[in-house]
Amino acid sequence: MEQHFFDAIENSPIIAAAKDTSGLSRCLACESQVVFLLFGDICNLSELVDQVKSSGKLALVHIDLIQGLSAKEIAVDFVKKYTKADGIITTKPALIKRAKELGLYTVLRFFVIDSLALSSITKQLTIARPDIIEVLPALMPKVITRICDMVNVPVIAGGLISDKEDIMTMLSAGAVSISSTSQDLWFL
Repeated sequence: MEQHFFDAIENSPIIAAAKDTSGLSRCLACESQVVFLLFGDICNLSELVDQVKSSGKLALVHIDLIQGLSAKEIAVDFVKKYTKADGIITTKPALIKRAKELGLYTVLRFFVIDSLALSSITKQLTIARPDIIEVLPALMPKVITRICDMVNVPVIAGGLISDKEDIMTMLSAGAVSISSTSQDLWFL
């Protein structure tokens, strides 16, 4: 089953990241086999995930962005028990650890804003052991290459991608996929 997840990521050079209901409706028609849900609340999350799943795509919930969920492990339990989500995205290693215990796929998101943030990546990976990491902002090919060389998990690049050239640059730097909320990029 885990191989199915990695295959879906690798077969989706552009991962649709939906930030609202209109974006969600549109991304269900794109070729991405994976959808990052970057919005919702505890009342509608299950319905949003069901929409993604009914289109045959994997649904990963950015748990930090769901209104009504706390930054504690119980939020992961909620996602597992009350939705059909395939996995979570978060910046919090403790939530990654809990999701792994529950059998969910995991994406640990890093904001690489300086050399200290860059150097903390390997430490966080040792603690959390996510399936994949996502690095933001994406438009740093040298940094993406460096991160890809220093980690043993696939890397997704996200943030500030605006055109096909940006996508190709990040993929050439070693990212397995890019994630984007730009609906125009989903259909390239």
